[in-house]
Amino acid sequence: MSIDSTAIIESEVELAEDVEVGAYSVLRGKIKIGKGTVIKDHVTIYGPITFGENNTIHPGAVLGNVSQDLKYKGEAAEVVIGDNNSIREYVTIQKGTADGGAQTIIGNNNLLMGYVHIAHDCRIGNNVIIANTTSLAGHVIIDNYAYIGGLSGIHQFVTIGESCFVGFMSRINKDVPPYSIVEGNPARPRTINSVGLTRRNFHPDDIALIKKAFVTLYVSKVTRAEKLQTLQADEFKNNEFVQNLLAFDLASAKAKSGRALEELRDKG
Repeated sequence: MSIDSTAIIESEVELAEDVEVGAYSVLRGKIKIGKGTVIKDHVTIYGPITFGENNTIHPGAVLGNVSQDLKYKGEAAEVVIGDNNSIREYVTIQKGTADGGAQTIIGNNNLLMGYVHIAHDCRIGNNVIIANTTSLAGHVIIDNYAYIGGLSGIHQFVTIGESCFVGFMSRINKDVPPYSIVEGNPARPRTINSVGLTRRNFHPDDIALIKKAFVTLYVSKVTRAEKLQTLQADEFKNNEFVQNLLAFDLASAKAKSGRALEELRDKG
């Protein structure tokens, strides 16, 4: 274990044997940090927060601070971070609230670039890249292998689907379909993320069928009923990726403002 003499580490903090803590970092409250984790200089961490293994936290990051939600009244809440994440300079990740399950969760193998903000009750999957100065409002879900371009703003209760690509400086106020490329202000679907799918070793036939379904849903000018009828053909019904895309679209279309998670606010 390597802890700089200027670091402040309170008694509730649990560190694995090989954790490194840099100069002037402050760890307060109930914190558990797994092996192989490096906390660089001038990092501030507030518990309750749990880290898995092999995470790197870069200078200036503030993790586990209280929510900025004005409804938050100090109820018990936490942050949970998985393994192999790179959390870059001045990233902020805030703990959950009672209305959102009291947890903000970061999965595994993610890259959060400089100045990214993750608000209360967000859920980030695995193998996600969020580029510089992107901000997530509360209750956002980002599914696995998504890429979010820099300087983007993501509205509360938005779900961003698997293997999608969000373009630079986009305003995301509706759910983002899986496998798609979206961009703009407000953002809208443009095409499928064929490069990302190829990198994930999707079969070319699946990519072609996803594109055909995407064009049906988001490009063709026929009525929505006709689109849904087209997607009942056997070639679509028997493809799991098309069915994922269709299920995602149906959930968003039924929801308030195109955000399926909005019903959580109504229940609260």
